Amino acid sequence: MSKISLKHKIDFLLFGKIINWFYPQYFRPKYGYTTYYKLFFSFLIPQKILGINRKVPWPVHYTSKVICHHKIKKGIMCDPGDNLGNYIQAANGIIFGNNIELGPGVKIISSNHNFDDYTQQVKGLRPIKIGNHVWIGANSVILPEVEIGDNVIIGAGSIVTKNIPSDSIAVGNPCKVIKNKAPYKKDIFLIELNRKLKATH
Repeated sequence: MSKISLKHKIDFLLFGKIINWFYPQYFRPKYGYTTYYKLFFSFLIPQKILGINRKVPWPVHYTSKVICHHKIKKGIMCDPGDNLGNYIQAANGIIFGNNIELGPGVKIISSNHNFDDYTQQVKGLRPIKIGNHVWIGANSVILPEVEIGDNVIIGAGSIVTKNIPSDSIAVGNPCKVIKNKAPYKKDIFLIELNRKLKATH
C-alpha cells in the first residue's frame, strides 16, 4: 500500500466527514479515488444546496438526472449518475451490484411508455439487474428488464436490449457478446473505504 500524503489526509479531515454525512450511501476508496474537496464543490453544492438531484443519497453530477432513486438498490463503489450526462430512470427498479462504473452519457431506462398513451409508463415484469464489476462505456443505453452479469464490459455506444452473461465483453446495436473476459482480479473488499461497511459481504 502506498504512503498517504499529508495533503490527502487533511482533505479527508476537512471535507471527507462532510461528504460522508451528506451522502450516506457513498462507499469509495478512502484515498486515491477522487479528492473530497472536489466532491464538495462539484457535487455537494449543486446537489444539496442548489437542489439538483437533492434527495439522492449518493453523489450525482449536476449534468445528470436520477429519477425514482428510492427504487434503486446499489452496492459499494457504485454511484449511478456520478458521471457527465447520465440519465437513470428507475421507475420499474434497478439493482446495481458492487464496483460499477458508468461512462459519460450512459442512459439506464427501467420502464417504457404505453404505445397508446405516451403519458403512461408500462410496468415491467422485472427490474434491471447489473452485477458486480461492470463497466458500461460512454453513451451506452440499457433498456427495461435487461440483466447484465458479473465481470462485464459494455462497449461505448452500445444499445443493450437483451441479457448479457457474466465474464463477457459486449458491444454494438443491438449489443452482443464478442469475447469472453478474464476473471476480475482485484478484491474490492480489501480496499480501505471512506466509511465502514455495516453488513458483512
